Amino acid sequence: MKRTSVLVFIGYLFFISCSQPAFVKNKTHASTPDSSIKKGKILAETFCQSCHSLPDPSLLTAGVWENGVLPAMGPRLGIFEHRYKRYPSNINDPNIGRHYYPPSPLLSNIDWQHIIDYYTALSPDTIALQKRKIPIKTSDALFKAKAPALHTANATTCLVTVDTTEKSIYTSDILNGALYKYNTSLEMIDSLQTGGGIVQLLQAGRQKIACNIGMFPPNNLEAGSIQSILSNNKRMKDSVMYKKLMRPVNISTADLNNDGLQDFVVCEFGYLKGALSWLQHNSNNSYTRHVIKDLPGAIKSVTGDFNNDGKPDIMALFAQGEEGIFLFTNKGDTTFDEEEILRFPPSYGSSYFELDDFNKDGYPDILYTCGDNADYSPELKPYHGVYIFLNDKSNHFKQSYFFHIDGCYKAIAKDFDNDGDLDIATIAFFADYTNEPGEGFVYLKHIGGNNFEPYSLPETENGRWLTMEAADIDKDGRSDLILGNCSVGPTITKSKIDFKQQPPFLLLKNIQ
Repeated sequence: MKRTSVLVFIGYLFFISCSQPAFVKNKTHASTPDSSIKKGKILAETFCQSCHSLPDPSLLTAGVWENGVLPAMGPRLGIFEHRYKRYPSNINDPNIGRHYYPPSPLLSNIDWQHIIDYYTALSPDTIALQKRKIPIKTSDALFKAKAPALHTANATTCLVTVDTTEKSIYTSDILNGALYKYNTSLEMIDSLQTGGGIVQLLQAGRQKIACNIGMFPPNNLEAGSIQSILSNNKRMKDSVMYKKLMRPVNISTADLNNDGLQDFVVCEFGYLKGALSWLQHNSNNSYTRHVIKDLPGAIKSVTGDFNNDGKPDIMALFAQGEEGIFLFTNKGDTTFDEEEILRFPPSYGSSYFELDDFNKDGYPDILYTCGDNADYSPELKPYHGVYIFLNDKSNHFKQSYFFHIDGCYKAIAKDFDNDGDLDIATIAFFADYTNEPGEGFVYLKHIGGNNFEPYSLPETENGRWLTMEAADIDKDGRSDLILGNCSVGPTITKSKIDFKQQPPFLLLKNIQ
């Protein structure tokens, strides 16, 4: 090639490299300067990543970044107003106050705009709806649905659970602040005002331990409690065991300090304040609270000796901001070492996890769901659904399965069809009720290996399922299911069904 031609060719390459944009921008922000996007990316790695994993712009649409997520994040950086737009904050909440936020902005308005430009310009204008490789089939050959005959409107069921010993079903309504007891014929036989929503019941000898979340709407009050419920064949009675908890949503038990007394691990989900804590059971039957992780969003914990040293450890899911599953290893001196074993972007909306051995190697795997859409990013997300993470036998986990379900809220693994392997039952509180109403309840039948077939029932479209429990109610050797209908709350898409006119729960009798 002649020297002149080489120079022309080099010049052409230089022209192409200079003329093509460094970033692929969406249509609504096509004029955003590349220089601002580049600076915003660097700033985001510093400021956004200081509290949680760095979110990629592609996880949400430009509109949600601009009008939801970033205005909510601004006050946490000391920015309460930007370009004449006032950002939402809890600065006037006496339980939070001004001291919760930085005393002065952590970055200038110009730098904050760079971060806004980075997320709003590189995010999609719309997110395409997920196309499943295997569609959800409708079948009435799996479970037989039955609802209580008598019910009132506007159910806000936050608990369904079964006491197989006394053959009773318990439910709780979070707006009424009441606990209800049904027989196996689905007839209400008792009720109790509890002063808040009971979201969990644990059996402990003759009594039940109740986790009372307190007030339903997000708040920063210490209004939650742990209660003792006595029922037997008499009317239910309750007493407070510990109070002033920050919206507790889950409790688990273990003798954490090896003194022969059962302690409580409490997931105080909170709002802006919250914690994973444990209540030390004292010899005089009082409890002393210890904070394990001072962070809101704790939603579920499981206790067990995960490192085989003879001391009970804690595995917990955090579902707000710093989303992930953490392992807290018991050091034996009432303190714990912390390890994050799974990490999720803050837009995932983690909702539940449990431990199950899917590959039968004797080591617990993780069944995980994400789908909470009641935050600052209310849109259908293709990464919502149910996941399986397999254990490598040293408590390191790798994803092996995903099935997309919009707004997935809980999953339970059981051998529902008694064929020797684990199936999965799921519910979704933020399902795509317009286009995919069957997402509200999905049964994933295990057909071997890493393969599951998805099914739903026509009757399960008649409720908005916030909670679910599995139990062999009639003791026929098969696991049945109960779904709890919470008919209020924001939705992404509209349903043809008026959930407020539907029963508070639905029993799915296993007929497989």
